[in-house]
Amino acid sequence: MNEVSIAPAFYDRRMDTNSSATADFQLARLAGAIAEPARARMLNCLMDGHARTATELATVAEVAASTASAHLARLKEERLVEVLVQGKHRYFRLADDNVAAALESLMVVAGAPRAVEFKPNTPSRLRAARTCYDHMAGTAGVALHDRLHAQGWLSGLQSGSYELTPEGAIALESLGVEVDAVRRSRRRFACACLDWSERRPHLGGALGAAWLQLSLRRGWVRQELDGRELALTPKAQREMPELFA
Repeated sequence: MNEVSIAPAFYDRRMDTNSSATADFQLARLAGAIAEPARARMLNCLMDGHARTATELATVAEVAASTASAHLARLKEERLVEVLVQGKHRYFRLADDNVAAALESLMVVAGAPRAVEFKPNTPSRLRAARTCYDHMAGTAGVALHDRLHAQGWLSGLQSGSYELTPEGAIALESLGVEVDAVRRSRRRFACACLDWSERRPHLGGALGAAWLQLSLRRGWVRQELDGRELALTPKAQREMPELFA
């Protein structure tokens, strides 16, 4: 009788010990991934929210390209970074906000300086606003993407595939976007498209294309005849300051 009553208690303690050991092991693995100096430099660099190529991170970490690939594979395995594929290019960024918050806390404890601000080498006339295939890119495109989310018009910021909220659908319809027609398009409705100059997402997909066409029709932007450059007009800032400020 005593054996029957003691065994469950012992079993529960053993399960608790195993669970604790697993957590300890996972924490040690994660700490080990962060602790290597080259990987720490990579993570610190990515704290500004911009994605970077393996070549750029190799330069930051002061290691060879092959060594950088091995480091990035370890960080990806530990779910500290994720890979974004844009055409033939591969970019790396922090996996999510939880990773950024954890790294920020560790940097506070360590007394480490903040990451150096990202400075793209894109010509300023193209960095400001340009087309990316059939949608808006550059600083203006990234700002639009962020403001549509801030307005509560788009949902799905973390997933990369977006959907209009009811308020967003009403707002864009009132501005002239034919939302139902956009939905019937034989392509992705709305998604994050990584901006090659800002290294942050702008709005892509059928909705991004419809927004650019609306902006051209309403005279909010002008497009150069022989290039990708877009120019924001005073009309855009006057009529839509919440989106084109």
